[in-house]
Amino acid sequence: MTKIRSMTGFGRCEVTDGTRKISVEMKSVNHRYLDISIKIPKKLSFFETAIRGELKEYIQRGKVDVFITYEDTAESNLCVKYNRELAAEYMKYLWQMSEDFSLDNDVRVSTLSRYPEVLTMEEQTVDEEALWQFLAKAVHGAAESFVETREKEGDNIRDDLLAKLSGMLASVEFIEHRSPQIIQEYKQKLRDKVRELLEDTQIDEARLLTEVTIFADKVCVDEELVRLRSHITTTRDCLTEGGGIGRKLDFLAQEMNREANTILSKTSDLEISNRAIELKTEIEKIREQIQNIE
Repeated sequence: MTKIRSMTGFGRCEVTDGTRKISVEMKSVNHRYLDISIKIPKKLSFFETAIRGELKEYIQRGKVDVFITYEDTAESNLCVKYNRELAAEYMKYLWQMSEDFSLDNDVRVSTLSRYPEVLTMEEQTVDEEALWQFLAKAVHGAAESFVETREKEGDNIRDDLLAKLSGMLASVEFIEHRSPQIIQEYKQKLRDKVRELLEDTQIDEARLLTEVTIFADKVCVDEELVRLRSHITTTRDCLTEGGGIGRKLDFLAQEMNREANTILSKTSDLEISNRAIELKTEIEKIREQIQNIE
């Protein structure tokens, strides 16, 4: 069984390697689609597309903010480069100048080292593959922690929704049991009223039956109850199966609300009206919770 996940989550992972340290922190809130925002140091910015690709393996929906920090406590990643060929060129021409003008060649090493491009500072080449493996380890660790919190919250949401669905099913069963009774009650009230008006005159049973049939057809909610029960069952099945079910559950909640509205509009019975209102209230609570599901 795949667990359902809340769209609210938090995850963090810190990885160290010698003088380097990377920290990845993730947090999310509800969103209709997947929206990932990454704040990353310039030194690692060329990995942003790869990071998004990795995170999409863990997340389907939600507004996700990712914060990445990178520290390297080494004194410097610069190195000195000695250009021997250029230094030799300088010395060749200095000796040539010494001979041409009968001058002493008094060039020292300290002097030659200050000539342009003899000694240069260069940034050491970064091993991108090794750096990515280092960064990916932190990204995966944060994502796994992030998913764990989402699944834990998802368990709580599932349990709450299942409890609400059980309450709804009890209301459906009550309406199913109550609906035939109101037909009989209407028939008896109509019979009593006709008898009161006509006194000893014979009651036209055929006419009475016609009126009761019209009333029964008007207040009949059998189809709505069948569909509502079916939607409740499907919703429970989805919650049991898990996975990315947020959009499907939202559609089912809309359909359940539609059926509850129809039941409420058709009935004139106070008890059924009260149950229909309870159904609508629970459905609205369910819809609010569903907005939190990935």
